[in-house]
Formats: sequence, structure tokens, C-alpha cells
Amino acid sequence: MVSKRLSREAGHKRKFLAVVDDTPECERAVAYAARRSRSTNGSVVLLFIIEPGDFQHWLGVEQIMREEAMATANAALDTHATKIRESIGIEPELVIREGNPSDEIHKLIEEDQDIAILVLAASNAKEGPGPLVSSIAGKGAAFPIPVTVVPHSLSDEEIESLA
Repeated sequence: MVSKRLSREAGHKRKFLAVVDDTPECERAVAYAARRSRSTNGSVVLLFIIEPGDFQHWLGVEQIMREEAMATANAALDTHATKIRESIGIEPELVIREGNPSDEIHKLIEEDQDIAILVLAASNAKEGPGPLVSSIAGKGAAFPIPVTVVPHSLSDEEIESLA
């Protein structure tokens, strides 16, 4: 069971959560979340999830791999945050987690009761809509808040008119 959402109460803002990863469609989700948060006087949370790898070869290698993953996460978040600041004029909240993406999204939603909308983007690849969108469509993977799925093919102008 999900905790009560606080985004509509005094002193709280509705937050739009977008997951940052290395997929091409990620940029569409971030763009929509940022524009929607601006148009509703909300805020945006960018989440980068470092998936657990097989880091247990040797202790030194594990530490280097974790540091590289953290550097990649910070660089990706910084890139998207800079675009949001420059084009939308809002300051995004940046979060890095390590674990299974679906589990980490659930945990963050439970911890931050201002998060009211999860924004994902669907890939236009013939293999399917992408791993995150596929996971929410799977059995038992439903999220406790509404999920907006943005088509990868939407232009900035189309996102602006919809948000």
C-alpha cells in the first residue's frame, strides 16, 4: 500500500518523476516531465538507477566499477539538469539509486510523498517499448501513482503543447 500523496497539501508541490538512463527515449520523458512541472507549478525529480552488476570479481575491481557507474550517473543527471535549467528555468531534484529499477522507483515513490506522477517514454524500436515501460505492463509491477508514457516520436513542440 502506498502512503498518502502530499502534493496537494499546503507547503507541498506535485513532483513529476522521470527516470534517466542511456536509452534514446529518456530525453522525451525528461522533457515532458520538466514542461509539465513548469505548467502546473510543480517540480521535477530525475532518478538514475545503477543496476547491480557482477561487481564481486575482486574487491579493487568492484570499487572501480562502482565509481565509474556513479560518475556515469552524475554526468547523465547533470546533462539533463542543465537542459532543464536553461530551457525551462526550474531546478530539478537529482537522485541516484542502486538496485532493481522497478524496486527503486517504488521505494522512492514511497519515501517522497510529493511524487505524484511517474513519466516514462516508450521506445519506437521494433523490439518493444523499452525495459521500463515493459516492466510496468508486466504482472504485479503496477506503480502506486499514475504513469504517463510519452511516445519517443513526439517533438519538443508537440511536448510543449501537450504539457
